[in-house]
Amino acid sequence: MNARSNRMASADLAGLVGARLCHDLVSPLGAIGNGVELLQMSPDFPGLGDSPEMMLIADAVASARSRIQAYRMAFGLAAGDQRVSLADLKRLVEGATGSGRLAVTLDANGDFARTEVRMLLLALMCLETAMPWGGQVLALRVVPGWRIVAECDRTRIDADLWAWLTGTGTARAPQPSEVQFPLLSEAAGAAGRNLRAEIDERGAEIVF
Repeated sequence: MNARSNRMASADLAGLVGARLCHDLVSPLGAIGNGVELLQMSPDFPGLGDSPEMMLIADAVASARSRIQAYRMAFGLAAGDQRVSLADLKRLVEGATGSGRLAVTLDANGDFARTEVRMLLLALMCLETAMPWGGQVLALRVVPGWRIVAECDRTRIDADLWAWLTGTGTARAPQPSEVQFPLLSEAAGAAGRNLRAEIDERGAEIVF
């Protein structure tokens, strides 16, 4: 087969790379978590499981595993016919906002297409970038899409970065920690969703 006739879109390749990295990291993190649990239960190390050091390691491993699962959903490929339950969505949201800066309330029921869950996680990551000092977020499902409203005492406004979502001005090239902005724009376009976004000094809103 001619390789030139079988080229994949760069977005698909990026999704495969993200999925591969997350998949390969899940196994060693799981092994570390299992090792920590065995040490905590072992009679050879009395009191070790309750020590601050072991609790710190256990919390860090659990947080990393949760974050990796959210990254796998946000940065991997998302087939339109795959569904995500509300319970799984809540866990993914916790992983995506694992820094604890955002307090997210989900107002939604039922299950959801993986494509829209991916966009929701990317939107939350965008808000986390704009609200480094913390804030409150309401993610409201408005069929067939979502409205995500954020409030805070102070935002970090970067109009050139938010241009990926607002469609106004010239969008600048993102830093690695900002890749969620062009990815959300691309995901909305691929899904045929109308993406709208606003940001001011006290909050932001993303609708798709």
